[in-house]
Amino acid sequence: MRTPPPIPAEFEPEFIAGLKAIFEEKIVFNQVLGLKITSLLPERVTARIDMKPQLVGHYSYNRIHGGVISAGLDAMGGLACMAAIGARHMDESPDQRLHRFAKLGTIDLRIDYLRPGIGEFFELRAEVMRLGSRVASTRMEFLGPDGKLLSCGSGAYIVS
Repeated sequence: MRTPPPIPAEFEPEFIAGLKAIFEEKIVFNQVLGLKITSLLPERVTARIDMKPQLVGHYSYNRIHGGVISAGLDAMGGLACMAAIGARHMDESPDQRLHRFAKLGTIDLRIDYLRPGIGEFFELRAEVMRLGSRVASTRMEFLGPDGKLLSCGSGAYIVS
């Protein structure tokens, strides 16, 4: 039985640049949301969304739309899967690992809205709880500017 390689402390700059390009540029909907990666580690990914008028769900309170929260957390779950897959296959080149994401897709998504999403910006976090050969399970968080948890979610993703 083969022992899996240890999880690296960090990724190579080429892998990070490639993953950011996929996530922030090639997935155009992430541009609409304004999702920007702030940290990309094998065990956890974080991003930020700055509030803008196009994201308002309730005009009286300037509250972010629940669909933005859901879509943002879904995207972060996928990004966490990409990071975990990238860490699992460190024996491959960054380009080879980036090509593994073509089949990644959401199977199931659950979001719990805990508090109103009001603020100038929001932080999103995600981590993979289990990475199998075909399916990955994730946990995600959506936080306000003060660090309070506003929403949380869990997702399942097809990874092969």
